[in-house]
Amino acid sequence: MVRSWRRPMVGRDRDETHRASTPLELLFDLCFVVAVASAAAELHHALAASHLGAGLFGFATSFFAIWWAWVNFTWFASAYDTDDVPYRLLTLLQIAGVLVMAAGIPEAFEHRDFTVPTIGYVIMRVAMVIQWLRAAREHTAGRPAALRYALGISVVQLCWVVRLFLPGVWGWIGFGLFAVLELLVPVWAEYRGNRTSWHPNHIAERYGLFTLIVLGECVLSATTAIQTAISESGLSAALLVIAGSGLVLLFGLWWAYFKRDAAPRLRNSLKSTMVWAYSHYAVFGSVAAVGAGLGVVVDTEAGKTELPTYGAALAVAVPVVVYMVVVGLQHKIMNRDEPVALRYIVLGAVLILAAVLLPLPAAVAAMAVVSSLLVVYGVVVTSRFTL
Repeated sequence: MVRSWRRPMVGRDRDETHRASTPLELLFDLCFVVAVASAAAELHHALAASHLGAGLFGFATSFFAIWWAWVNFTWFASAYDTDDVPYRLLTLLQIAGVLVMAAGIPEAFEHRDFTVPTIGYVIMRVAMVIQWLRAAREHTAGRPAALRYALGISVVQLCWVVRLFLPGVWGWIGFGLFAVLELLVPVWAEYRGNRTSWHPNHIAERYGLFTLIVLGECVLSATTAIQTAISESGLSAALLVIAGSGLVLLFGLWWAYFKRDAAPRLRNSLKSTMVWAYSHYAVFGSVAAVGAGLGVVVDTEAGKTELPTYGAALAVAVPVVVYMVVVGLQHKIMNRDEPVALRYIVLGAVLILAAVLLPLPAAVAAMAVVSSLLVVYGVVVTSRFTL
């Protein structure tokens, strides 16, 4: 049977069975990891050079653009993926945009020059606006929401271009304001009239897959740092402890995220869905930061940084605490029978104390032990696979 090169873009069925991520979506995610890896690498270098403020600020701003562009594509694809030729070509254009943005991340970190990342972001957003306008033209029922998305994205994108010409502190004030406007566009579009027909199970799977991909980038970042240290100074007991503990720690992060299925609550509550979706900025960002932190730990142990040992340990402990607390709150929001977890507060205190008081390899080992104890608690005490 000959397949048409173009099909009408109508809303997908929210109750469609066996809805899974497409090969094109997976390719899109893999290309986004290039930008995630670039941001994490720059954070690693900034922390190793003791540029804490500049590094965190550069990472937070760069990662926001990466995360938000991915979010917009993911939710649109869940509602309107026709998988025809125009759709694929516009997705290719968005992939090109993220690669341009990734190329400009070092300049954004080092010189606060966001010109290239903004150009990449414009490319992605223009493609996204075209997709929404196509949906508005071909899907009558979803036209109001699609037009609001197209208008909102266009206006905010113009604001980002204007921001390049704002002097000094006004540029950073503009960044905060325009970021808030970006977050408000879906709220405005979805809460008025007919909503887009995104698929709850598909969305839950997409977010889970991207979490796995960022965890994989974290493993790669830490492994590369360890390989470099071994090639330069040889294998040592400290590096073995850091490598093994880092692996156990990352396994604990994986376990914490995938303990419950968020799809049922996504289906029933738009408010909970918005909170869950937006809080993934902290989830994805903290995972990438853990990878950067493990690289800093390896560099510090090898004597390649001027950081005190507690500073390197905190580079891992702080993002781990952020990740655990946010994921714990997500589970509480998406599952009302989930208890308010005081253990996450205790976890944070223990990890910070371990980072400050223990030698560097022992501090990372302590973090791995704490995450393992939480897994044991979930399996043995509650008799279910939970944390």
